[in-house]
Amino acid sequence: MSQPTPEVYEQGKGMDAHNQVMREIRSRKEASYDPHEPTRVWLDEDNTPTGVKQSLTIILNTGGCRWARAGGCTMCGYVAESVDGGSVSHEALMNQIDVCLEHEAENGDEPAELIKIYTSGSFLDEREVGAETRRAIADTFADRERMVVESLPDFVDREKIGDFTQHGVDTDVAIGLETATDRVRHDCVNKYFDFADFEDACAEAAAADEEADETADAGIKAYLLMKPPFLTESEAVEDMISSIERCAAVEGCHTVSMNPCNVQRYTMVDDLYFNDGYRPPWLWSVAHVLEETADVDAIVVSDPVGHGSDRGPHNCQECDDLVQKAIKDFDLRQDPSVFEQVSCECERTWEVVMDRERSFNQPLTR
Repeated sequence: MSQPTPEVYEQGKGMDAHNQVMREIRSRKEASYDPHEPTRVWLDEDNTPTGVKQSLTIILNTGGCRWARAGGCTMCGYVAESVDGGSVSHEALMNQIDVCLEHEAENGDEPAELIKIYTSGSFLDEREVGAETRRAIADTFADRERMVVESLPDFVDREKIGDFTQHGVDTDVAIGLETATDRVRHDCVNKYFDFADFEDACAEAAAADEEADETADAGIKAYLLMKPPFLTESEAVEDMISSIERCAAVEGCHTVSMNPCNVQRYTMVDDLYFNDGYRPPWLWSVAHVLEETADVDAIVVSDPVGHGSDRGPHNCQECDDLVQKAIKDFDLRQDPSVFEQVSCECERTWEVVMDRERSFNQPLTR
């Protein structure tokens, strides 16, 4: 793994202090989970470089992200849903895949063209998903058109991607970059790697794409976090626009997914929220960013989880569903004119927040 320099993160400060707080917060978790059942599975549709595809999304229940076990990201509560003990057997993980295939058969008209596999950590980290399991999953879905697997940049290499592309399946690695700004990623998100590490992962994907010749494509899908803690609304919007532009300029990165922050349990964001120190982003901010970046050389999408709730991205509740629908429409069509069809009086409040909110008085509104 990449390591922060001692000059920046001395003992007891910065990332070390964040991890200490996060470990204490995570220790409050009491629930346990069945290693033979996936965390979640659902059917949807997604925009890909080869068009809109029906998708099956799988969140495997693993031993959890190794970085989260050290403390981890300030906003991520997914490790709280992981299996106790730090590891899940090959047999149990394949049982989870079987459950997901049964869900697809019962709820879908036909097999999904796109398979998305997440672990709330790194699918390519062999401490979470061993090589035997990774290859068995590649064999299981060898008849599909496209795969998306999630990983931190450390574990991305052309050989692992090749387990999927050798079957002729287009393969994307989704990387939780969160922001292209190293200082924001380190200090607000508490993520250890640099933008340069993301660029290296993109280079590995590009190499895998070249080695696959014309049988399959390989690339990177960047996941960005809209409004990490400690940023004002305007700072978050500015950083997101810059981050999308920087990601789109990296060879091998063809899609950028902007994920508006939501308040998850057992996180630092959760503690801030309950002490009036954090408000999830406005949906108007999401729409504004999508409008401003519609011309970049990449697919830019967003799926605001928990929209309209106090703990999720929201406006005034009166217009939340309409703005969410416009965002979903933009995801599929990449047409910013969809946002001209939605309006609400609360947009004026958002504009005031964008203009007047400062670090010392945030959040200016709830």
